Amino acid sequence: MFEDKTYKRCSCKGPLVDEHGKPVLDNDGKQKIVRLDKTCPKLKQRDHGTWYYSIELPPFPDGKRRPRGKHGGYRTKKEAATEAEKVWKLAQGGVDVLSDETVADYLLRWFAKRVDLKRSTRAGYEDYIERVFIPYLGATKLLSLRTRHVQAMFEKLWADNEVHAQNHVKAHQALAAERAAHTAWKDSRERPRPKELRQAWEDAKAALKGARAQPWHVAGPGTQVRMLNTLSGALEDAVKEKLISENWAKHVVLPKYIRPKPVLWTRARIEAWRQTGEKPGKVMVWMPEQTGEFLDAVAEHRLYPMFHLMVFRGLRRGEAVGLPWAETDLTMGTVHISEQLVASSYEVWEDTPKSESGARTIKLDSETRSLLDLWRERQDKERAEWDANTKAWKNTGLVFTWEDGTAYHPEYLSQVFMRLMKKLNLPPVRLHDLRHCAATLSLAAGLHMKSIQVLLGHSSYSLTADTYTSVLPQFEEAQAEAPLALVPRKSPAQRVLAPEPEEKADVPPEDAADVPQEDAA
Repeated sequence: MFEDKTYKRCSCKGPLVDEHGKPVLDNDGKQKIVRLDKTCPKLKQRDHGTWYYSIELPPFPDGKRRPRGKHGGYRTKKEAATEAEKVWKLAQGGVDVLSDETVADYLLRWFAKRVDLKRSTRAGYEDYIERVFIPYLGATKLLSLRTRHVQAMFEKLWADNEVHAQNHVKAHQALAAERAAHTAWKDSRERPRPKELRQAWEDAKAALKGARAQPWHVAGPGTQVRMLNTLSGALEDAVKEKLISENWAKHVVLPKYIRPKPVLWTRARIEAWRQTGEKPGKVMVWMPEQTGEFLDAVAEHRLYPMFHLMVFRGLRRGEAVGLPWAETDLTMGTVHISEQLVASSYEVWEDTPKSESGARTIKLDSETRSLLDLWRERQDKERAEWDANTKAWKNTGLVFTWEDGTAYHPEYLSQVFMRLMKKLNLPPVRLHDLRHCAATLSLAAGLHMKSIQVLLGHSSYSLTADTYTSVLPQFEEAQAEAPLALVPRKSPAQRVLAPEPEEKADVPPEDAADVPQEDAA
């Protein structure tokens, strides 16, 4: 049964005496001066000292007695007693209320055991822990952590975001100034070029270096949600370990995050973009017309078969560059997606698809199938030519490779795609958005949303439906017109419903004047 023991103490100092009231001396013969704690005569005063509690805790699993739980600093005896009861209940529930483990110590220990995470996911978790969680929360004891601490962390993050956004703008301005200064120096016709122009360029370069050294990373709403989910997952494990009583991250309030949905590049949006340079949405998708224009323009490009595969079959960038011939059956016309190449900076490694449902078998259309047949012939020819020149062709087993057989870097694909898109002056989309092109083309062709989920390898039907429902109205007109094309008609509906010509009056024109006025009216 819980029995609280509360007492008052202070930090006053005074002479030390023994139990008989005699002074206690040190080695020099002087009376010792110590903290009076509970013996201070001023403790009877209401506003002097603070209250503490001391409680008996459950024994260790082996039956050994635990140290008493003690804590203080409370303003009143009631506060100390209330807190003592809370701690006692936590201890009865198995929580180690004597633990001194900090949030930083726990998060590092928790992260070390998460060997189940994908490599890219681990990199994200590690970034959040080292760059955000430990600087803001690391010194706090895990037992003392509360929702207000986590909420304050995000409030500080929002304030930092404003500063970082300003730094980002200043860095862009400094870059523009540096380029202008360099152009002025380079285009000068004087020989030798004026020293003041060179010095202005050097000053602009130094200013640019300083601007880029300032923190500019802005954590958007989506990133904040991922941060909170990461911290919440860690604290949920702490609850299971009986380290804390509650997952304090569950009650944190963040700005509402709405997942960006694909927006089609309609003619009106393209015209507005050409005038303002602003995209109407974060995730943009080409209409069939722009998709066809791009494919026609790059038909002679080496990577055309890969772009064609991504546009019509919805492969991710890493899935395309990591596609092995062993999982490609051109006789059956299928490819099995079971691995991908993932890039972080210059490092590339193999990994499984993004989700469990990401591993899938895709049926190829006839044109893509023919392109892959031609590509294999080309690759075989390149292998023979490379070996004939006494250079070892690298047998990576991948479908899409360089002339020497090495794999493409995933980021290289994005760079090539961006250069081609700008050269063709097409409205901007990301290479990843070709997956959205595949989905919208399938929707326009009448495929069911479930089939599109399987095609893209989404983890749930709701994810596919929520993502692409917004683009359906763009194709409603075509869907509405489709049934009309199925019904043969002798004449269009406009002619059937056209108004009949008015009948002429029976009165001859020359006798019209003889008609009574009221009848004429």
